[in-house]
Amino acid sequence: MNLSDLLALLDTWYPSAWAEDWDRVGLVVGDPEYFVHRVHLTVDCVPETIAEAIDAGAQLIVAHHPLLLRGVSSVAATTFKGRIVRDLIRAGVALHVVHTNGDVANPGVSDSLADRLGLTDLRPLVPATGAAAGGGRGIGRIGELSEDMTLAELAEHANSVLPTTSWGVRAGGDPDRIVRTVAVSGGAGDSYLTAATAAGVDAFLTSDLRHHPASEHLAAGGPALLDAAHWATERPWLDDLARRMRDEAGVDTVVSDAVTDPWNV
Repeated sequence: MNLSDLLALLDTWYPSAWAEDWDRVGLVVGDPEYFVHRVHLTVDCVPETIAEAIDAGAQLIVAHHPLLLRGVSSVAATTFKGRIVRDLIRAGVALHVVHTNGDVANPGVSDSLADRLGLTDLRPLVPATGAAAGGGRGIGRIGELSEDMTLAELAEHANSVLPTTSWGVRAGGDPDRIVRTVAVSGGAGDSYLTAATAAGVDAFLTSDLRHHPASEHLAAGGPALLDAAHWATERPWLDDLARRMRDEAGVDTVVSDAVTDPWNV
């Protein structure tokens, strides 16, 4: 289909109006009149994933993280992001970003993360407001494990079901604490520590937890914490999006398994 038609469909699933004010989503590079047969899905648009898309014969990359989140005055090929824009244009590959509008969607990024852990009876950790309000939308998800686990067992379980990274999964709290209700939030999540505490969950899995907020949260008796690699908490969503694009848009999809987490040793 034409890129414009495919983007119109994506916008019904993840309207740009649902994105945070600071976010930059939508079409970044490409002509809406491109014909799209194959789509390459990735968390990050970097040289490695662009090469994958070109090798796969894709005409469109759908990325989770924005390429041009902050203002730039140049996309000259002497800059990192300028070279990415050049390579996309040379190859005739479009780039479209679904970021925080995919985070709040139902189903969205955190639904896929919760599904990997086997959580059921999902509800938002922070219900959406504004244009995205209603429909079970919001940041993060709260759900129930099928059976009780200790925190140590949950950390091992999370490590086994999430994509493999050097970071792995680390946990904070009593290793023998019994966990049944779990909150998850794909991507950086320490701004939701208060929400996890208020929700009364037993544990909160997210990424990019900082020393002082995590330490103070645990000292105050908050839920146990599990910290996974940022990339690993968002990568599961790509599989679900790829399946939906195949089923509802009729395009071929390829999901990148390139680990773009910067911590690799």
